[in-house]
Amino acid sequence: MMNDLTRRVLMVTGASLLATAAVAGPAQNAFGFSFTSIEDGTLNFADLKGRVLLVVNTASFCGYTYQYEALEKLHATLEKSGLTVVGMPSQDFNQESGSNEAVKAFCDATFGVQFPMTGLLHVRGPQADPFYKWVRAEKNWEPSWNFGKVLIGRDGRILSVFGSGDEPTGSRLRGAVDAALKA
Repeated sequence: MMNDLTRRVLMVTGASLLATAAVAGPAQNAFGFSFTSIEDGTLNFADLKGRVLLVVNTASFCGYTYQYEALEKLHATLEKSGLTVVGMPSQDFNQESGSNEAVKAFCDATFGVQFPMTGLLHVRGPQADPFYKWVRAEKNWEPSWNFGKVLIGRDGRILSVFGSGDEPTGSRLRGAVDAALKA
């Protein structure tokens, strides 16, 4: 028979597990997430199932904003091989426009961005989008600045995370993308 202390420990442990599951969300992999797109439609990762995803938290007024150009080139070059770059604009670091329309206009006019983008969302902290809560739960990582990158394999699992300083054309990131495409 369980004593009162054991029963309490089991109740607290069970509640903690439920809370962790709620934070991580229902998805077992990235293909379970969907977002409002920058055009106000829906961007379902389920529609990208079987592709390699490079998910990037972006900002229009950051020192790393120039990476949009390389991200677009990477997307255009490797799209037929199975890569999709996904931009996720965020104002979490106070360097993004205040509306989806302004972000889209900037990206179109300045960099000719063709890869899919979500609407503005949070990438860190308690208000983070469920995708980023899942990344944090899986990898103990959240973006510390704009242009953090999450590489998702064809099976929807997180392969690696990269910081702002990991250039889209750099050997570390490009090597990981190439390996993911070959898997």
